[in-house]
Amino acid sequence: MRPISAAILAAACLLPAAVEADDDAQLLSESRQVAGSLLQQLGARLRSALEENGPEGAVPVCRNIAPELAGQLSRETGWRVARVSLRTRNPLLGSPDAWEQNALAEFDRRAAAGEKAEAMEVGEIVQEPAGRYFRYVKAIPVGPLCVTCHGPRDQISPFVVEQLAKEYPHDRAVGYTPGQVRGAVTIKRRLDQN
Repeated sequence: MRPISAAILAAACLLPAAVEADDDAQLLSESRQVAGSLLQQLGARLRSALEENGPEGAVPVCRNIAPELAGQLSRETGWRVARVSLRTRNPLLGSPDAWEQNALAEFDRRAAAGEKAEAMEVGEIVQEPAGRYFRYVKAIPVGPLCVTCHGPRDQISPFVVEQLAKEYPHDRAVGYTPGQVRGAVTIKRRLDQN
């Protein structure tokens, strides 16, 4: 009788861990889908703007369309969906909190060591003063398209430089080269609703 009781007890002890692992995998999968949707929609809008209006067309997409897309996904999911960076273009919308700063700094270290930025992500459950959250960040790699507005300042079109100076007086989001981490899509999902 004891071996059966011990086996049942052992299985019961493992069950919460297995359920928690399944929950974590589900949270990660859902977050990946939302982040992927934002990046896909934004990329399509940027390519279209560049084809129609050249480099000058990209600035309004990132200034207006990107926050609208993130806001729409936030409303649809009930989560906070945004883009953040250690070198912000718009500090009001893109400044990372402490958890995001740590993740972005780690992404920069990994990219400098040769890891591909497009594969970088972090997802974990964290306890914060306001409750438990699932936090997720997906690196946004700098691609050839990105350097149109985020590359070395002397390689950006003079009109775009002028437009950026007018729209973003505190811009720090230039000087990137392909392969670097531009920032991240960030998702914050409340787990313990009161």
